Amino acid sequence: MQIVIAALIGLIFGAGITLGGMINPAKVLNFFDVAGTWDPSLAFVMGSALIVTGIGYRLVWTRPAPVLAAKFQVPTRKDIDPALIGGAALFGIGWGIAGFCPGGAIPALGLFEPQAFLFVGSMLAGLFLARTLRKS
Repeated sequence: MQIVIAALIGLIFGAGITLGGMINPAKVLNFFDVAGTWDPSLAFVMGSALIVTGIGYRLVWTRPAPVLAAKFQVPTRKDIDPALIGGAALFGIGWGIAGFCPGGAIPALGLFEPQAFLFVGSMLAGLFLARTLRKS
């Protein structure tokens, strides 16, 4: 049951990302180009996502536990360490260079765009490298 619900949620998320234009790297890069061909439309997509997330969190935290789990899995660390800062910086730099983030690149695979495959392959290689370096 959890896999079916996760797949449904993933499909809804992917559809929203697609309808919002976030699978189009040119549109994303234009959003970041404030001094040039700035396209503010993605600000509305992100703002809408923040509103929905805020409402969702308010509703979820009134429950004693998630619907499909025994308890909430909440991170306990609250410190900001170099790994967090470095990871956030790499994410932002990669998004700014490629115009893709993981949420937009995975639905873009369905369009068979070579850029999306290159990005997802690079992302997976980076995840593997980070995991390997962390173990050593």
